[in-house]
Amino acid sequence: MKEKVILAYSGGLDTTAIIPWLKENYDYDVVCCCIDVGQGNELDGLEERAKVGGAIKLYIEDVVDEFCDDYVLPCVQAGTVYENKYLLGTSMARPVIAKRLVEIARKEGATAICHGATGKGNDQVRFELGIKALAPDLKIIAPWRTWDISSREEEIRYCEDHDIYLPFSADNSYSRDRNLWHISHEGLELEDPGQAPNYSHLLVLGVTPQEAPDEGETISIHFEKGVPTSIDGEEMKVSDIIRRLNTLGGKHGVGIVDIVENRVVGMKSRGVYETPGGTILMEAHQQLEELILDKDTMAAKKTIAIQFADLVYSGKWFTPLREAYQAFIEKTQEYVTGDVKLMLYKGNIIKQGTNAPYSLYNESIASFTTGDLYDHHDAEGFINLFGLSLKVRAMKKAEVEKK
Repeated sequence: MKEKVILAYSGGLDTTAIIPWLKENYDYDVVCCCIDVGQGNELDGLEERAKVGGAIKLYIEDVVDEFCDDYVLPCVQAGTVYENKYLLGTSMARPVIAKRLVEIARKEGATAICHGATGKGNDQVRFELGIKALAPDLKIIAPWRTWDISSREEEIRYCEDHDIYLPFSADNSYSRDRNLWHISHEGLELEDPGQAPNYSHLLVLGVTPQEAPDEGETISIHFEKGVPTSIDGEEMKVSDIIRRLNTLGGKHGVGIVDIVENRVVGMKSRGVYETPGGTILMEAHQQLEELILDKDTMAAKKTIAIQFADLVYSGKWFTPLREAYQAFIEKTQEYVTGDVKLMLYKGNIIKQGTNAPYSLYNESIASFTTGDLYDHHDAEGFINLFGLSLKVRAMKKAEVEKK
């Protein structure tokens, strides 16, 4: 029997061309594996394409709930944002995909895993670090780093030479990655940071703020221990909450980001990300935490959020450090329970009130009137002690200068 290779299969031109290339160059039996993280209709027609390409089997693995519960939710709770803008949509999906590829490789007795990520991007790093962490014995094949195909036109000719005729064209289009959390866009005019994005051609999940309705829409999200559990009183699992928020956010032009980011491999890359539901969910969670977390915990959490985001972006999900950070984050969520009201209006998310049973906000303390818990006169002694080092320093300088 031939050895088997597991191909991370999307059904696009790249991974379709890779099937005969693997058979020709390695003499493997190719098992295609498409990991469903919420790509929607991108999964249509996969079985026929894989069969035409020469694969012996196709797995379509639905991991949407695992993706949302075990990868997206920890990042929401941590408040992870890469370089102030990117909500890590592609980054969060890669480790769950790598994990399932390894599981299928074990089930099939495969000796290798192949992916179609390019040699310039982040995904090659993410996939391969995940596979190495979970199955260091498996061989990893990355055709874009080794084959002599250099363009979409050449890929199409390669497929035709192997009697594979599929509905792909050489027309220029955006390079996209989609899952339930977001969709990313790269290429075309976006490769020139001096050009504005062609939003009328680009957007998939929603509209621009200019095209959004002239009336805002108010929603309420309930959290239990940092986990979103309902929208407007209707209880749902996390994946369905993201779906609902995607629809609402897309309608109101929320969550469109144009960013030039620093890739893992060292280059800068420009992309436009649509994350309508994720942007709303992150904002709602942050607003709830404002009421509940004390100053020191909030400060520590913000520091960890930056480091957590960098780990996820760099493909280091399966590491002791990520586990340690997540353990800290989970502890901070113990009392993050309550309701957050928001208005969605032309790309904006506007506070409409937040209620939490464990809120540290105390009206009698925060008001300008003197209450039982806070006496204005107490501030004088506090300021004297808090500023003591400043006063001593100033006195010492004056003493030296006088001499």
